[in-house]
Amino acid sequence: MNLWLRIFLPFAAGYYFSYFLRNVNAVIAPELTRDLGVSAADLGLLTSAYLLAFGAVQLPLGLALDRWGARRVEAALLLVAAAGCALFALGTTLTHLAVARALIGLGVSACLMASFKAFGQWFGTERQASLNAAIMAAGGLGALTASTPLSWAIPAFGWRGVFVALAVAGLAVAAGIFSTPEKAAAGSSAPFRRQVAGLVGVLTSRAFWRYAPQSTLIIGGFMALQGLWAVPWLMNVSGLSREMAAHHLLLMAGGMLAGFLAIAFGVAPLAKRGLGADRLLTWGMGLGLAATLLIVLGIGPSELLWLSLGLVFSVGNLAYALLQANYGPELAGRVNTALNLMVFAGAFAIQWGFGAAVDALRAAGHAPPAAYQISFGGLLALQFASWVWFLPTAKRPAA
Repeated sequence: MNLWLRIFLPFAAGYYFSYFLRNVNAVIAPELTRDLGVSAADLGLLTSAYLLAFGAVQLPLGLALDRWGARRVEAALLLVAAAGCALFALGTTLTHLAVARALIGLGVSACLMASFKAFGQWFGTERQASLNAAIMAAGGLGALTASTPLSWAIPAFGWRGVFVALAVAGLAVAAGIFSTPEKAAAGSSAPFRRQVAGLVGVLTSRAFWRYAPQSTLIIGGFMALQGLWAVPWLMNVSGLSREMAAHHLLLMAGGMLAGFLAIAFGVAPLAKRGLGADRLLTWGMGLGLAATLLIVLGIGPSELLWLSLGLVFSVGNLAYALLQANYGPELAGRVNTALNLMVFAGAFAIQWGFGAAVDALRAAGHAPPAAYQISFGGLLALQFASWVWFLPTAKRPAA
């Protein structure tokens, strides 16, 4: 087998597995609500425990990858994810399931960043760009599988059976990644204190805080919707069946996959025509906000609008490369994990806060559709403010 396949395929399987687990609760939400009798806020907290654990480990993860290598770090963490899946399958209380969900989030936290590091060790810059896009496409396939195909499996195997299968799959993926070749990489020679100082410099820089709010609220908001609240919205507000709601998730994931592939092959030609990555990010986010407004107001074909949100998420990932261009290459890992932390912190807060807002509005006397619409409208207002904040940066070419 070619070297790039020996390295790419196991890491692609890891990111596929990660993305499937990120979105699985959106489809099984009705079963969790029925079997556990939880409120919307409880469901949001349960599901977002994945995001909280995932985001919390991002900064130390960068140091671990540099010290021990992508193969060892990701394989070890995937064993934690497999244990989390097994515990989730056995869970009977909200606390039990939330702990299991947090273990899953911790266990898959390295799947994307570890692949980036492995590609950087083995391949040149030109190959890395295509492999990075292909890894993101593998995540898109995971999101696709965690939609209509998963909804077909639930009646046959139940949500507990699905998580037993996921535990076995996690063990297999961990073994595959541990078997990949790894180059001996010299660790950073800088003292730990200097590495931390570099991270603090990133977190306090003006460039970081121009990109961070938009990524936190728009990309984090998309993840919160895709990972949980899209299906309850489509069922409670749009009046769709669970199968049709899952179909909308399939379309959203398809849009995300198409967007990643388009970015992989289309950014360079568009840049030659004057539409660089910065403008593409700006226009993509703006169009996504317009689509979100139409969804909140119930105007237009819902399938096309939810498909467009998937496209927007793929465009949003350009922020990583654009932000990194403001710093030296020695800070690349810390820049990426810092922005990733903001994205996942936003996804956690929105996923939990959305459910809390829905519960509070219903307690105040609003019908479920109105409670969802008001909550979604409030999120949209915050997202629009973050996009306006970003606009000055978009007018300047990246360094």
